[in-house]
Order: sequence, then C-alpha cells, then structure tokens
Amino acid sequence: MPFLSLGLSAPLLRAVAELGYREPTAIQTAVIADVLAGRDVWAKASTGAGKTAAFVLPILEAWSRREGTSPRQLQALILVPTRELAKQTLDAIAALRRFLPRRPKAVAVLGGVSINPQMMELRGGADLVVATPGRLLDLVASNALSLASVSQLVLDEADRLLDQGFADELARIVALLPPTRQTLLFSATFSPEVSSLAARLLRAPAQVDVSDMPTEVPAIAQRAIEVDTPRRTQLLRHLLDTHGWERALVFVATTHAAEHVATKLRAIGIDAIALHGGLSQGARTRALDQFRASRVRVLVATDLASRGLDITGLPAVINYDLPRSASDYVHRIGRTGRAGEQGVAVSFITADLRAHFGLIERTHQHYVVRERLAGFEPTEEPAPVVATGGVKGTRPSKKDKLRAAAARTGGQR
Repeated sequence: MPFLSLGLSAPLLRAVAELGYREPTAIQTAVIADVLAGRDVWAKASTGAGKTAAFVLPILEAWSRREGTSPRQLQALILVPTRELAKQTLDAIAALRRFLPRRPKAVAVLGGVSINPQMMELRGGADLVVATPGRLLDLVASNALSLASVSQLVLDEADRLLDQGFADELARIVALLPPTRQTLLFSATFSPEVSSLAARLLRAPAQVDVSDMPTEVPAIAQRAIEVDTPRRTQLLRHLLDTHGWERALVFVATTHAAEHVATKLRAIGIDAIALHGGLSQGARTRALDQFRASRVRVLVATDLASRGLDITGLPAVINYDLPRSASDYVHRIGRTGRAGEQGVAVSFITADLRAHFGLIERTHQHYVVRERLAGFEPTEEPAPVVATGGVKGTRPSKKDKLRAAAARTGGQR
C-alpha cells in the first residue's frame, strides 16, 4: 500500500519521498488511517518498525487542517521515557514538517539540562511538545506550559515509561489533560502493567500488533562467542581488528562497567566513549554526536541506548554483558541492520551466563550456534549451585561467582 492511500496531504507525501520512504511499514499502514479518523490506538511494535512516523505523520496532518491560534495552543503532547528518544522524535518532526506551508512549533522538554532555555522557548506557546514526564510537570508547575488544550496524547514506549517508575508522573499529567482527547499508546510489550494503563486511558481503541510481522529491517546476523570473563576486552579488540568495523556499539550491564570498558579500550589504542544515565545531558549528547560523526569508534553503553536510538550505518552491536531481560536483547541488537542495511550482533557468552542466553533463545525461538575462537577458548566452568534447602543466603552471590572465576584464571584482566 503506498503512502498516497493513507490520506496524507501533498506536503507530507513529499517529505516522506525526500526521506527515501518508498512504502509505509506495517505499523504505519495499520495506524495512520485510524489516527486520522480520530480513534484511540493501542499498538505493539518491535524495534525498527517505523512507529515514530506512524504517529508523527497523522499528528502533523491533523494539525495542518486546523486554523492557527495566537498565542499558540498546545495540541499534541508526546511523552517518552528518555532524553535521547525525545531529541530523536523532535528530529523526526522537523524532517516531516518541512514542506508544510504553515509549520507547527515543536519543542522538546527534558530533564538533565537547565530549565530556563526551555521556558524561554515555550514563550508564545507551542503546537507540539515532546517531553519526559518529570520535566513536563516542572514546566507546568512554573506556569510555563498549559495542558488544557491538548487534543492528542501519545505515550511512546509505554512499557519503558512504567519500568522507569513514571507511573505516578503519568497519572498527574493525565489529570491535567482534557477528558475528551485522542490517546495513542505504543509499546514493545503488552505486559499486565501496560494493559492496565491502556484500560484506564483508552476509549474503544484500535488494537494493532505488528511485533511479529517483518519490517524493513533485514535479518541481523547473530553470533554467540564463548569466552572467559577476563578475556572479553581482548576478544572485543580482536573482533574490531579482524572485521574492521568503523563503529561498534558495545552494551554492558552497569554504569561502572561502561566507564571501565571504555577506559580499557582507550588504554589499548581504541577510541571509545561511555554512555550511561550517570552522565549529564550535555555529556550524553556529546557522546552520541561524536559516535554518529565517527569521531570515536566504540560507544560503550548501558541499556539507555537499547531503545529509541537510531544510528545510521551502524555495522555491529556487541553484547559485552548479556541483557537482564530477553526483550532487551531484541532492542539491543535492533540498533544495527536498520533501514535496509546489513548488521551483525555478537554476544559474549561466559560460563555463568550460558543458561541465561539459552533462556533468551527459547523466548525468541531463535537458536544461535556457539563459537569458540582460536586463542580465546574458554576454560571457566559455571559455578556450582549449592543446594540451600530453602535457606536464604547460602547460594553464592554474583560477586562470589566472579571472584571464583577470577581465582581460576589467576585473576588476570
């Protein structure tokens, strides 16, 4: 189905053509017409499905059909869980609105930076606002923004909004909105928490599930390499040298690990930078800009980067640490192989995480052949599970397992 059949005006059709969109994705085909018809939407879509355009395009279309007001009144509010996703959504709005004869004023409001520039930008009003919940409430409390005229509410990555503890903020925001409005809820999962939120906010929604449908993202080549815990950095260097990847996104489990691995890579001559929630917004933006511009070769990140981060031409993703949840595995590897490009995702499988990777495989019904590379053959074995008989505290902790593994390999790093 071509974009022309979805009810979009000529300026928006020109914008999607200029961006190289040939045909709408499954989520765009399923959602755009319902949004233009005024229906609430509850949509489940996997990473790379094109959901941002699925709600931005009909929001811009609906806005362009309204008469302008002075001062501007907020019509559409888009709530997102992270600063990076807020910026990316604002960029999408800017790209898609550029041929409209009358362009909406879109503003991103997010925490981690000074509130004063955002208050200045909101003077005279705004038509569209992309926001993280906490900063939005700060601006409302400062009378810099009113939600009284919002006619369209978008909750993007609703599951992550809830996972990050925004439930109370969401309730406060919804209480400030007009009761009659259109609400669009997008999520990677239909968890019980998301289902409960949908039941409270949506009215007879069109339900869309394209999570199992193919998108424009090709099959990502997945590899699983068994390696001892202390040798992961050396293996990472070996892969970078062997494959010549111009850039690589490396996922780790913690803020400390992001800084530690980036420091070790720099020590062996590889340009690397860390990205995690402990950085200021300015530092996070600089890290992403340097990586996108190929001024650094490796971005070492926590799961902050696993969703909503679109990096064109990223050839490789490496799971230095495996993700805690099976769903995050898909979001992580989906950072590569985007927009029709080829990509590879490599997971380092240490002894104590073999069973966990097996769980990830069973969840997604996709088995990845285990590899052992010459010179990196593992010697570690999983730590024995001590029968506790139900007594809490006698099972070895994760730190105990790591100490035991380090002792078996001589503690070398």
